[in-house]
Amino acid sequence: MSVVRTRFAPSPTGFLHIGGARTALFSWLYARRHGGQFVLRIEDTDLERSTAESVNAILEGMTWLGLDYDEGPFFQTRRFDRYREVIEQLLAQGLAYRCYCTREELEQMRSEQMAVGAKPRYDGRHRDYEGPPRAGVEPVIRFKNPLVGEVIFDDLVRGPIVISNLELDDLIIARSDGTPTYNFTVVVDDLDMGITQVIRGDDHINNTPRQINIFRALSAEPPRYGHVPMILGADGKRLSKRHGAMGVMEYREQGFLPEALLNYLVRLGWSHGDREIFSLEELVELFDIEDVNRGASTFNPDKLLWLNHQYIMGSDPAHVARHLSPHFARAEIDPATGPELVELVKAQRERSRTLVELLERSLYFYRDFEAYDEQAAAKHLAAESRLPLRALRERLGALGEWQIESLHEAVQGVAHELGLGFGKVAQPLRVALAGGPVSPAIDATLALIGRERSLARIDRALTFIDRRQEA
Repeated sequence: MSVVRTRFAPSPTGFLHIGGARTALFSWLYARRHGGQFVLRIEDTDLERSTAESVNAILEGMTWLGLDYDEGPFFQTRRFDRYREVIEQLLAQGLAYRCYCTREELEQMRSEQMAVGAKPRYDGRHRDYEGPPRAGVEPVIRFKNPLVGEVIFDDLVRGPIVISNLELDDLIIARSDGTPTYNFTVVVDDLDMGITQVIRGDDHINNTPRQINIFRALSAEPPRYGHVPMILGADGKRLSKRHGAMGVMEYREQGFLPEALLNYLVRLGWSHGDREIFSLEELVELFDIEDVNRGASTFNPDKLLWLNHQYIMGSDPAHVARHLSPHFARAEIDPATGPELVELVKAQRERSRTLVELLERSLYFYRDFEAYDEQAAAKHLAAESRLPLRALRERLGALGEWQIESLHEAVQGVAHELGLGFGKVAQPLRVALAGGPVSPAIDATLALIGRERSLARIDRALTFIDRRQEA
């Protein structure tokens, strides 16, 4: 039995989008489950639209997602000599030919066919042309598609598909400038790279019979194909930026964990019972391309946020902290000016759906806030709050160890001493420390902010109360 070899072959004409990332994931999982190899190929023959920036975005996205490839990246632009070699082989064998039709002739052909209700297609007029080259016309090279029979393939997702060869015209495999076309280069690449399974979007279904015929013309066995359905927005239309779809790296910028995005992508069309959350190891064990739904999936940003929250809460805090660190750099905050990121994650993960939310809700741990939340200050930094805050300042200032246990006892002791409910003491302290009414447990908040900064903020709150009394 041959070794399974799958590939992901994006065109570098933009970012690595959600649909492409899902295709890469399915191909990667298939290879990993079967102990095979996963190849990355950059299909950059569109010289006008392909950019180095897009190549970098694809490579960066694959790295961030953790979709490691065993071979590549291979670039089609570095294989033009090989494509020319195969084209010459097909010409020599009479399996391809030069077509001298002008653009005007092709347009006229198309118009005449449409006028009688026929499907527009090349009519093969130069298929058996043996005359001299036409002056002033640089020919394209077309593949001689079989005129009889059918292309039958068993799609890994959709099952058996049958296409009559009469539905297919003679495909251009090299343009008039000599550059090869997509359907041809893909076949040569898949053949040379020993690809055994091709998993791609169902927008390629019409390309598959053409590619299979080229494989057979080269006396080669085509790979197995699996065409996964497209991803739709909530309005039922193909997913795009207007639905909130972004490049993979934009999800990183918005504070998503790569594992959460991968988990969400695999569930767009694949399921295993009622389970929602899978580790990557579990996906390798359980994923089967034949279990992918035939119908389109709908992208749900809220579901992705929910899943990301589950991963932030359930992952190793050190792992979350590593992904949180770059967000501090982008916010120009030195994490060394506050608590350890691992401890911050432990304290804030319950209420943070994204790493950006976690950072934004934690700024007061690393730098002083400019002003208090007005409603919180009016309620909790009023005159009656001065007594508990003063008592807290004295007791906390006298503590020998700044540890959660002793901090909790100090706040509890002040509440007991003054005959107040715990909230009557803790909430003014929380506003004094965080600038607003929300923070982790008050003892954890004190521990994370630290002794000097906590005492200074209590002093600031006492001054704020005094000034409001004087006004």
